Formats: sequence, C-alpha cells, structure tokens
Amino acid sequence: MKAIVSVIMGSTSDLPVMKKATDFLNEMQVPFEVNALSAHRTPEAVESFAKGAKERGVKIIIAAAGMAAHLPGVIAASTTLPVIGVPINSTLDGMDALLAIVQMPPGIPVATVGVNASLNAAILAVEMLSLADGELATRLATYKENLKKKIEKANEELKELHYDYKTN
Repeated sequence: MKAIVSVIMGSTSDLPVMKKATDFLNEMQVPFEVNALSAHRTPEAVESFAKGAKERGVKIIIAAAGMAAHLPGVIAASTTLPVIGVPINSTLDGMDALLAIVQMPPGIPVATVGVNASLNAAILAVEMLSLADGELATRLATYKENLKKKIEKANEELKELHYDYKTN
C-alpha cells in the first residue's frame, strides 16, 4: 500500500490536533503517511520531501504548522501537488499561523482551513480524491449523510426540552 495523502506537521506536538485528520483518512480507507518536518529546522528535508512526493505516489499534502507557520507554503513552493494548510493554535489564538498560511503569493497557493481544523483538511482531501474514485465518493457521501442524520436527531432531542417559555 502506498500513501496517496501525506500528513506533515512542524513537530510532534501538533499530533493531537492532526489526529482528527488521520482518524478520518483511516475511516475513509485512504492510504496516508505521517511525518514531522520543520521548515526552519530541517529545510533541506522539507524540500526533498516536497520534490519527491509526487514520484512516491502522493496526490495531496496536508501540512500543519503553528506560530510562523511557513511549512505549508515552503512545501507548496517545491511541488505542484495540492497543499492543504492547517494553522495550529500555539500563540495568538492561531491567528499568526492562519495569516502565515493563507497569505501566499500568486502562483504558490495553499488551501487553508480554520485554526486546528484538521478534520476539514482531511475531508477536503477526500473530496478531491473522490473526483477520480467512485468507491471513495460513496464512502464520503455516506459520511456526509450521517452528519445530516446526526443533526436531525439532535433537533428531535431538543424538542424534548421543557421550559415555561419555550415555544417549540
């Protein structure tokens, strides 16, 4: 089995946030790899990883970083693969990371999800992969249908709340 999604983080301290992404990829039966690489501490390794990812069969890269958060952009600069950035809340409520990832120069895009929103990054990756994989598209559609059912069930449960002035 070869990874088609690569999950990269600046350090293993980002793993608790990225677990939602890896859990979802696993649930969707998408082969993935997980690595820690630092744009600042291991720049040569980041460049080598990014330049070799496509040849290794990777189709999408999810890159997480906090603080200066250059990792997703540095990866995007060295590959033509889609890169999805996940800003990590490590300082300034993650706004520094969000802005560092989303404000890329023309020609070097990084699709960016919300702060700590690794699940959305994985869902976006699966949506992209589903364009060419019918079985994966079916699994994704089932997942989304279950989200709908979960909200419908919650709404029914809310009807059971009783207050003197509640009108529904």
